[in-house]
Amino acid sequence: MRIAAFTLAAAATLMAAGSALAAAQVTDVDFIKASRCRGIATSAAADTADLDAWLKSASKTRSMAVMDKASVAEDAGRREAKTTNAERKARLATELSGPCQAFKG
Repeated sequence: MRIAAFTLAAAATLMAAGSALAAAQVTDVDFIKASRCRGIATSAAADTADLDAWLKSASKTRSMAVMDKASVAEDAGRREAKTTNAERKARLATELSGPCQAFKG
């Protein structure tokens, strides 16, 4: 009985460590891309709660240089989303509903 309890406890610990490791493996490039997505979503008046949570958890280990680049990418996404060009708006909507979905939880 003790062996079974120990095995279950070890399995739970490994699962938790695996989740933490997966969160730690977010690349700087992904973080910057997610920031761009947040800028686009903000200008499109889309819900950014999931994206904000993802960025908050991923920002804990980022250097200041990466945080600065992410801020620039977010501003660029926000500016680009304010366009009146229909073709560009369609491309940004596709980006928001496609690749940006990977960063929502």
